Amino acid sequence: MSEPASETGPVVVGYDGSPSGDDALALAVACFRVLATRLVVAVVHPSPAAISPARVDAEWVADRHRVAEEILEAAKQRLAATPDVDVPVEYQIVASSSAAHGLHDLAETVGASLIVVGSRGGGPEERLFAGSTAERLLSGSLCPVGVAPAGLRDHPPSQVRCVGLAYIDAPEARAALGLAARLAQRLSVELRLYTVVADEAEMLPLGIFRDAERVFLAGAREEYQKAIEAAIAQLPEGVRATGQILTGEVVEVLAEQVAKDVDVLFCGSRGYGPVRRVLLGGVSSRLVRRARSPLVVVPRGADT
Repeated sequence: MSEPASETGPVVVGYDGSPSGDDALALAVACFRVLATRLVVAVVHPSPAAISPARVDAEWVADRHRVAEEILEAAKQRLAATPDVDVPVEYQIVASSSAAHGLHDLAETVGASLIVVGSRGGGPEERLFAGSTAERLLSGSLCPVGVAPAGLRDHPPSQVRCVGLAYIDAPEARAALGLAARLAQRLSVELRLYTVVADEAEMLPLGIFRDAERVFLAGAREEYQKAIEAAIAQLPEGVRATGQILTGEVVEVLAEQVAKDVDVLFCGSRGYGPVRRVLLGGVSSRLVRRARSPLVVVPRGADT
């Protein structure tokens, strides 16, 4: 926490009044403490639209705003009951075409360092946007997105002892590596890099050319190990890092086995377009639904 708060953008948390929203709030509190920055709690409601005659439409918009105010008040009460929240918290109601767009626009406006959301939808937020999900809130973000696992509200993180990273030698993983290393260095904790490869039973179901395939898999594991060692060698001095090759189904291993060993797991996302926003791929999108520990998805090309 040696960097001044002014050098780190605020943590923006999307709150929807549901248990998942409370999970997000718990993670956001932990994040802004670690980053020594501001916290911005946001509730997004639909912007005015010509869906009916003007008088009725205005009443509908006013009702959406009223619901948003109720949800925001619940967030204030939740934070008021949270021990040691001793920094100013900014509360915002945002009108937008969707919860995702509203959070993205707000994050860009305030220069957020992180957007935090819950992993599951539901609750009062459904009265604002039907069918909103964590993945819709994630897709398209310019900055890293933190996802709180279900139930975190009942067991808020008190201390980060180990930072994990799902790693392959690709631009998106290297972007995530930079951010994960900065966090590990700031907290003086260990960084662990994990590469998951399929086991032999999954790769060789038909028993054809098994010897050749075994040689191929052994070579692949060797290359993965070299990639991990090369990544660790390039880390800044003072970052304590180790690497491990694990075997199994990638999402299951990362969500279950790795979550037991780390307090927060980083992973990269695909990049698209000139601004390199977050675009969830197959692994990261499934991790959002399965991760047992807080997950941070880092956009390819992020300033790490």
